Amino acid sequence: MTVKKVQVKRSRRKTLAVEVTADAEVVVRAPYGVPLAEIQAFLDEKSDWIQSHLQYMKKRAARQAALPAISQAEILRLKEKARIYIPGRAAHYAARMGVRFGRITIRAQKTRWGSCTSSGNLNFNCLLMLTPPEVIDYVVVHELCHRLHMDHSPAFWQEVERWYPDYRRWKNWLREYGSQLIGRMTAGEK
Repeated sequence: MTVKKVQVKRSRRKTLAVEVTADAEVVVRAPYGVPLAEIQAFLDEKSDWIQSHLQYMKKRAARQAALPAISQAEILRLKEKARIYIPGRAAHYAARMGVRFGRITIRAQKTRWGSCTSSGNLNFNCLLMLTPPEVIDYVVVHELCHRLHMDHSPAFWQEVERWYPDYRRWKNWLREYGSQLIGRMTAGEK
């Protein structure tokens, strides 16, 4: 198997798992105490899956490289649009859900689409303004559900589904295209 790098992360998990990261690195998650020989056998067993995902990540990186970088001026415009649009969506869903939130902050973030603090302040990525409106609503509902559950437990996801039944579709949209948007922002910083 030809890979750029294999990283082993050990934890108290019970099973072995493998992922291919956006920069074509293979990460194996393993329980403490699993011998390296067993991890290697697991990698050999998953080699077809790993190769297909490495190819997918290379194609995705090529598509991303073809997209223009987002300028600082464009980021400022996106922040302004988000400051106008997102608070209205948050107020709409908060009223329906019967939850309250504090301050809303809009940022240009490289790793998150949104977050909710324990005090109820909400943070959103300005790049959401480049996504379909349904993605924005999903992220808003996701963060507001943290006002009820400050975790990603099954109860949290049931709450998300209760208020946004089609959330899986838009969560998957972000998984598929979100890194391309963030890559366009970071490309402008180089």
